[in-house]
Order: sequence, then structure tokens, then C-alpha cells
Amino acid sequence: MTERFLQFPQIDPVIFSIGPISLHWYGMMYLVAFVTAMLLANRAADRSGGVWTRDQVSDLLFFGFLGVILGGRIGYVLFYQFELFLAEPAYLFKIWEGGMSFHGGLLGVILAIFLFARKTQKGFLQVGDFVAPLVPIGLGVGRIGNFINAELWGRQTDVSWAMVFPTDPLQLPRHPSQLYEFFLEGLVLFAIVYLVSIKSKRLGMASGSFLIGYGIFRMIVELFREPDAHLGFIFSYISMGQILSLPMVLTGAFIIWWGYRQPSNQVNGQAAN
Repeated sequence: MTERFLQFPQIDPVIFSIGPISLHWYGMMYLVAFVTAMLLANRAADRSGGVWTRDQVSDLLFFGFLGVILGGRIGYVLFYQFELFLAEPAYLFKIWEGGMSFHGGLLGVILAIFLFARKTQKGFLQVGDFVAPLVPIGLGVGRIGNFINAELWGRQTDVSWAMVFPTDPLQLPRHPSQLYEFFLEGLVLFAIVYLVSIKSKRLGMASGSFLIGYGIFRMIVELFREPDAHLGFIFSYISMGQILSLPMVLTGAFIIWWGYRQPSNQVNGQAAN
């Protein structure tokens, strides 16, 4: 019955192994995201007229990387595996078992931005606007990593592009929702935030647009993505991902409003606030 649907391509999640050391595609995605973000950030710093330096970019990316890893892991455990954490607190540190949350990672990045802004005497919105166009890059390649790992697949469907994933115990045709997220959260969101960042010099526009855009796109994709098996739907047909994304939209709108309330000389990311 499933033969008429697309079959998941045979992709080895391990690129190569040397003895006990293996390079996985998912890890490579993190490396690609980091290097691409660094190149774009350095380019922006070179064009900032001295507002940003490459040394500051290196420090900011380091802060952000820690925020993603620590926040993503803590967020996943608290948002999606809280009962397991209560039964076994050491699970928080079992990173090798997998489990990262974007929303937790976002909170970690926000904290990193706050700490970096205090350290460099820059404005919180100024740093947030600088970071915002870089985030969709990591989101996009991360979803490609999810697809290669045949994880986080979508709900059952009979559309012509439905795919059967080898990790699905039921072997049902499903939405390749990882690719939907790659397109919306990666490509489209990057285009939107990047254009906003170069067209509008008002503080908060880039970071606010990112939060609103991601929140809306994530809530849309959640309509096609299979909820976590141990959570299911929280309220009727509302998933945890949608619940966590709604505050992002509201926060993004607040940040844009806050940015418009700043004095007119606090544009172009020049003033601390």
C-alpha cells in the first residue's frame, strides 16, 4: 500500500568514522550553520563603520553557541521530558541520548544577548537586531539534519509527496514536515528578516520580525507535524510547539512597539538602551 508514496532516501547519518570517532550529518549541520553565521556577521561588522568589530562578533557567536546548546537541552528536558527529569534528574546531562528544543535554545540566546550587551555596553535591541538575520540559517540547516536523521516527521497523509520514513514503526505515509520547516523557518524567514534588517534602521524591527515570523511559521508547520508521542495534543488539536510559539509572536510585536518608542536618534543600532 505504501509503495505508491515516496520512500525515504537511503542516507547514512554518519558521514565517516575514524576508529571510535564518527562525524554525523547532524553535527555537520551545526558546523555549517556556525561558519555561515560567522561569515555573514563578519561581513556586517566590516560594513558597520566601527560599530561592530570582528572580535566582538567572535565573542557574540561564542555566547550564542553556549546559549543554544545549554538552553536547547534544558528547554527540551523541561518542556518535553519534565516527568522523566523528575524521576531521573541526571537525564538533563545525558546529551548523547538526544533531545534539543528550539524554544529553549531561543531563551538561551536571549540570555546570551543580554549578557553580551552588558559586557560590551551595547543596547539589547541593537545586539538582538544584529543576531536576528543569522538565526534562520541555523534553523534551516538543522531541519535538514532532522530530515537526514529521519526524525520529527509529519502526520499521516495521502498527498502525492507523502513519504514513508524508516524510523516510523507504523510505516505510514507522512508529511515530510522537516522540509516544510526548512523552507519556512530557514529560507523564507531568512529572506524576511534580512530584508527588514537592511531596509529598516529602526531598533527592534529585525528581532521583532524574526520572533513574529518564526512563531507564525512554526504554528503553521505544527498543523502537519506529528506531536511528540509522549505528549500528544495539549488542548484538543493544539500542540506544545504551538503553545510555545504564541508568546514569541506577542513578544515580537512588543519589541517592535518598544523600538518605535525609542528616541529618534536611537536608530541604526547606535545607542545603548
